[in-house]
Amino acid sequence: MEPVLKFVLPLLLGYAADLLLGDPRSWPHPVKLYGTMIQWGTQWLNKGAARFWKGALLTMILCTTVFCFFYFVQRGLERWPLAWYGFSSVFVFFALANKSLLQEGKAVFDTLHNEGVEAGRARLSWIVGRDTAQLSPQQIRIAVLESMSENLSDGVVAPLCFYAIFGLPGMMLYKMINTLDSMIGYKNEQYRYFGRFAARLDDVANFIPARITALLMILLYGSSRAWHFMLRYGSAHASPNSGYPEAALAGILDCRFGGPNTYGGELVNKPYIGENERDIEHQEFKKVMYINHAVTFVVVICIAALKYYLIWNANNRPDVLTSRPAVSAPYGLTENIAPQNPNCILLRI
Repeated sequence: MEPVLKFVLPLLLGYAADLLLGDPRSWPHPVKLYGTMIQWGTQWLNKGAARFWKGALLTMILCTTVFCFFYFVQRGLERWPLAWYGFSSVFVFFALANKSLLQEGKAVFDTLHNEGVEAGRARLSWIVGRDTAQLSPQQIRIAVLESMSENLSDGVVAPLCFYAIFGLPGMMLYKMINTLDSMIGYKNEQYRYFGRFAARLDDVANFIPARITALLMILLYGSSRAWHFMLRYGSAHASPNSGYPEAALAGILDCRFGGPNTYGGELVNKPYIGENERDIEHQEFKKVMYINHAVTFVVVICIAALKYYLIWNANNRPDVLTSRPAVSAPYGLTENIAPQNPNCILLRI
């Protein structure tokens, strides 16, 4: 199969499918299976002594299993190109979460606007880990916006970055890392040691994607204030990564994120990001939709274009063009053929 097509076609088809469909709740999804695997491993290992090492062992086993599974399935399907492309495209679709992310955020905004604060709190609880029972309308909207910016990195840009470097196996590996962090990467008594390795691995995996996300948000919206917010507040967050896209969005909207919130009944004081404690309006979610769609589109196109350039450049290096063996050709001609490069055929009479 053509190397460029093998890389680009599943990427574009998966992106288009996510753009059109999102993640229908009734459909099977690999992350649900990931969650079951993590839950089973947690019940088996998260007890007794040496919990850090047990959590690290579980993390490495699951990550290695996922990467190897997708690597060998793709290898096995290479003799059937249609099956290979179908399999790869479907799982790129599953790995991207931009459409569903925006759907969930908009649903909270719309529910709050149309049905009131109690309904808004209940709908928000579907997508955030904080306690929502006492949140004000302003706090509900802020929670949604924080989640949108953080998950633009975690649910879209980071998987795409892993796809760019490691292909589909790397993309699905990232989804396992992120799912592990979301399930066991907490600092409470139950997971403080058991989930520490998974949490640190997730920090490493998201270090570059989070900063790419913030920079693209700033560039595509054209906000100098967002740039200053990112520099000033990006490293103030408790997470080494989440603060950067959150600071970028707070700067774009000129509002304030962060502050105290309750998680599992425990008060957590997060640093503030921004200073303008203004009310967020219902229609401002349209800005978030534009930013998310624009960032996703640009990342997909840039990755596809970069891959095309790298492969084209590799096939057109002078040493490649001149090192092909001469073979016999009809009518007394000799062709020096560079595979996948039909333009470099040298004829000698």
